[in-house]
Amino acid sequence: MASTSTHGPFARRYAGVLFDVVEGRGVSAKTQADLLALAQAVESSAELREVFDNPAIAISKKQNVIAAIAAQLGAGDEVRRTLALVAERGQLAAIPALSAAFVDRVNVARRTLEAEVVTAAPLSDERRAALARALGKAADCAVTIRERVDPSIIGGVVARVGSLVFDGSVQRQVERLKERLVSAGAGGQ
Repeated sequence: MASTSTHGPFARRYAGVLFDVVEGRGVSAKTQADLLALAQAVESSAELREVFDNPAIAISKKQNVIAAIAAQLGAGDEVRRTLALVAERGQLAAIPALSAAFVDRVNVARRTLEAEVVTAAPLSDERRAALARALGKAADCAVTIRERVDPSIIGGVVARVGSLVFDGSVQRQVERLKERLVSAGAGGQ
């Protein structure tokens, strides 16, 4: 994701205003989906990022490009108007940061945290929901899951919710067993 430190204050300000507008209209979930799709489009295209970062390209051309992408993705009117303002200020490269800031704003309003979950294999919908409930109970709030598969953990789950880390991976269990064996071996000599 784009550096939120570079665009952080700008992204948070625009995300907050956009949230205030769409929340009252009941379209914050659609807006979030639109922004995530736009962020993905920007992040996945080096050419698009070059266009947005190039000061030699007229703002009107950049507005046309982002308007076409937003239209193709079916973005809502509020998102399109926000993108036009972002383009006017020469900040289209901040779209990923804007998207992340909007998700954060929605999560704060919903008292929800996002959990980064690493598993050795993809979770089923049923296991994902059960894990979200268990993490939510441990963190005392609602939890949404952003999943990543990493076969090197062998099995189990590693979850980060805010500053809490739950490491139930087989890899970590093997490491703990090695530590116990080494310390038992050292104490026995």
